[in-house]
This record gives sequence, C-alpha cells and structure tokens, in this order.
Amino acid sequence: MTLLRVLLFLALGLTASALGALFLFQRHLIYPGAFGAGFGEGERGVPAGTEAVTLTTSDGHRLYGLWRAPEPGRGVVLTFHGNGSLPEPHAARFSNGVWRAAGWGTLAIAYRGYPGSTGSPSEAGLIEDGLAAYRFVRDRAPDAPILLHGHSMGAAVAVAVAAREPHLGLYLEAPFVSLTRLVGEHFPLLPRLLLRDTWRSDRRIGEAAGRILIVHGTGDPVIPVAHGRDLAALAGTRARFVAVPGDHVSLLGQRDAEAEATFRPVRSAEPSPALPR
Repeated sequence: MTLLRVLLFLALGLTASALGALFLFQRHLIYPGAFGAGFGEGERGVPAGTEAVTLTTSDGHRLYGLWRAPEPGRGVVLTFHGNGSLPEPHAARFSNGVWRAAGWGTLAIAYRGYPGSTGSPSEAGLIEDGLAAYRFVRDRAPDAPILLHGHSMGAAVAVAVAAREPHLGLYLEAPFVSLTRLVGEHFPLLPRLLLRDTWRSDRRIGEAAGRILIVHGTGDPVIPVAHGRDLAALAGTRARFVAVPGDHVSLLGQRDAEAEATFRPVRSAEPSPALPR
C-alpha cells in the first residue's frame, strides 16, 4: 500500500469519526443549556411577583416553571427561552413593565434537561414541554387568552405549539426559518442529513392561527435578520415583521409596548384580522 493510500484512508477514517461524533453529540451543541453551560448565579432565583411551579409532561418528566396569574379578563404570556438561556429573565420581563401594568400573567419554563427539569432535550421533547406548559396555563387560568412568545430556539417551540393549540397570537424574537437552513449557513460543509432535530418552523407557521409579530435585530450574528423576514413572508398577511437595531440579545423587549398593545384588545382564541404592514 502506497503512502498516498495510507494518508487517504487515514483522512477518510478521521472524517468518518468526526461525523460520527457530531451525530452522537449534536444535541450538546443545539441545547447547550442542558449540558453544563455556565449560567451565572445572578441569573437564578424567583423573580418578584412570580412563584416557582412544577409541571408534569405527558411522558412523565418534571419541568421547573415560573408562574404569575393574570388579572381577571386579561391574558397570559406563555414564553419560551433560547437554547442557552433560562426562564428567569423572561419571567421577570413579562411580570413587569407594560405587561404588569396591563394585568397580564406569564408562565416561563425550563425545558427538559435544563436546570430544575428532568430528562434530556430533543425537538419532540421540547415540543411536548411546550404543550405541557400550555395545558398548565389552561388549568390555572381557563378563560385567559394565551399569547405565545419565544426567543431564538424558543420561537421554534412557540410556533410548534401554535400549530397545535388555539392561541391569542405569536410574538417571536429572532426566530429562524429552520434549524436545517441555519446550520447550513454557519457550517456549509456539514451534511444536513446528519441533523436529528430540524425544527422546520417554515412548515409549521402556516398552521398557526391569529396575529403574528416578528422582531429581529439587524446586527444579529447568530440568526441573520433574513430568517425573521422570510418567516414573516411565509406567514402571510397575518404577520408583521419589524427589524430593530441590535444583536441576538439586545433586541429583546424593544417592541414590548407595541406587542402588548397589539394583542391586548383580543379576547378570544379565534384568528384575528391581519396586522397593518
């Protein structure tokens, strides 16, 4: 065997090993918060005005959540955090400011495998977590309209829940069209067929009834602003897309006043008229 063949076989072997490792451990990259990502102590704790609760999923996992009941006749923001985040910042945000002033309640959960919750994350698992959170809100506040909110990966969870359950509307910040497309943009040489979780929001957004507000930072280096714009286009006239100055994190909350005003008048889970463009 020539040296060239030896080197070729060695290169093929290393490539196969690398792809195999990536296939096996890809969820560590997709859901870093469930695999020892370093959260600061200051990010934990129960925000003022909320209470810690435990939810049970249909497959038996226990999820940590933060709940604030709505005032009579008001809605609940069911919020889903990003893949490297925690529920606490979202619970604090939607328990204060314009949301608190208008009497909204909120529920924020930690996905399976994330601090405080049992299990291991996957696309199917996180969708079930979202549905369990939806059922929890329905049990605690049966008559309250539910506004689904999500940031980044959480936006994909919100879209998946919206495709299955009646809701007031969707408020998405920095969503991606699909994980398949996003991975292809960041890692063009990576075979997309290796992805176990594809998160096809592009296929689900059309099944979501009601108004949709999508906000995206123009300087987002993680999920390019084109994703938010394209997802809004797929949703049609029910969706309003707003590009704001900021990156993947600094955009958060910039359009809360508009979102609260947009969804506040709606008191049923029926589809709403199109937003002005």
